[in-house]
Amino acid sequence: MSFMESRFLESLIAVVDYGSISGAARHQNLTPGAVAQRIQALEEEIGAKLIERSGRRAHATEAGVQVIKNARPILQAIRELPTLITNKSISGTIRIGAIGTAMTGLLPPILKELSVSCPDLDIYIELGESKSLYRQLMARELDCGFFVQPDFKLPKACERFILRQEPLVVLAPATLDERDPHAVLARQPFIRYDRNSWGGRLADAYLQRHEIAPHERFELDALDAIAVLVDRGLGVSLVPDWQQPWPAGIKVKKLPLPDVSVTRQIGLFWMRSSPWESVIQMMIASGRGG
Repeated sequence: MSFMESRFLESLIAVVDYGSISGAARHQNLTPGAVAQRIQALEEEIGAKLIERSGRRAHATEAGVQVIKNARPILQAIRELPTLITNKSISGTIRIGAIGTAMTGLLPPILKELSVSCPDLDIYIELGESKSLYRQLMARELDCGFFVQPDFKLPKACERFILRQEPLVVLAPATLDERDPHAVLARQPFIRYDRNSWGGRLADAYLQRHEIAPHERFELDALDAIAVLVDRGLGVSLVPDWQQPWPAGIKVKKLPLPDVSVTRQIGLFWMRSSPWESVIQMMIASGRGG
């Protein structure tokens, strides 16, 4: 091989990201043998072992770590080559990450406007939770993402625009007579919004600040599912007042909190000097108007 092929570098990164040759093969729709051949070809060209195997698992050697570190921005630049921007048309494939509530609430009108303004633009959407989407954005595997503002300082290379602020509310069955939100949280069975999620951390911080120790029954990271469980009378929850649509047919009530200082902020995040800056600004303008 006279020069390093980008497809082979992608296979190397996939092996490390998915932890095995077989995992990378499934992700790339290849056979394990084909992925192994690509890794072997890279190792022969570079003159160093890049992958170590332990049973079915695989991890990068020290040389492999260095190759991957330098390969990621190279592959990003290669992916951006098809992007052609003129005064009249924008083409190429933009990769957008989105959490579930942004996918159903914020994104549809934005995508509708983009389809009219940029008919030649191809859009790939990665659905996920905020933490994983943020990691993918930092690795430049995504061009931008709609997710929750984290509770830590963003790196200087990361830009963001907040599109929506959602106050926390107590979600309770429609038949519940109690009106005091703190009393409801303390007395009723509690369905916890997953503390591993960034939105769930906000709810947990609120409970701790107000010294509320709920009787926990379930914990999950799926707001629609939480709403359904509340509707079925299985408990109450503390969640952000997320954007419609909500699950059809449910009957729940939202009890506002006395402390409204905690909100879940949903924003559009991207990396500075993105080749998709014009498209990102279109999305911001559309999201602000929605």
